[in-house]
Amino acid sequence: MDIAALLGSSWICAVALCAVLGDAFLPFLPSGTLVILAVLKTSRIDGAPLMLALAVAVASFLGDLLLLGLARRGAPSVHRRLEHRPQLAASVERVQRALDNRTTGATAAIVVIARFVPAGRTVLDLAMGHSPAHPRRYLRWSALAALIWASYIVTLGWLNSHWFDTAWLSLAVSCAAATAISSASARAVRRHRRLQAV
Repeated sequence: MDIAALLGSSWICAVALCAVLGDAFLPFLPSGTLVILAVLKTSRIDGAPLMLALAVAVASFLGDLLLLGLARRGAPSVHRRLEHRPQLAASVERVQRALDNRTTGATAAIVVIARFVPAGRTVLDLAMGHSPAHPRRYLRWSALAALIWASYIVTLGWLNSHWFDTAWLSLAVSCAAATAISSASARAVRRHRRLQAV
């Protein structure tokens, strides 16, 4: 492993991990883009993509733990956020009802899909934080979802870094693909919700 190259790229990796940790609270953070950028910076270093994927999964799971803990303790900042954003509060209530009425397999699917929907992770963490159910069963699916998302976003960046000769084109294609997948996931969730309402 090229330690000098890894150290030279460590700042972008650190920024990406902080964004992944924080986007549970601030879903507008460009965590996916920053992870892809970190992958492009380290893709030629042996073992770096795998290490980065594991670190991203851990950061994602820790972000869930933090927001879930704050929601369960009734942190004033969480309550204020829900009070001032009725659309977010309605989404949290809807997801909470869905989780309470689902089997284990359906719960796992909801948790994994939420990772790919813009702000889905935040809504899910808040829903579980306000649910009377014990969060243990949710946390194992959250860990799985974090690992799946980390593997997906790192693989996307890594593949594009090898397909294209220029870093800017790799970044553009990776970000466009990630945006398209997130948009498709959001549309699928909205369509499913409309069908259930009929």
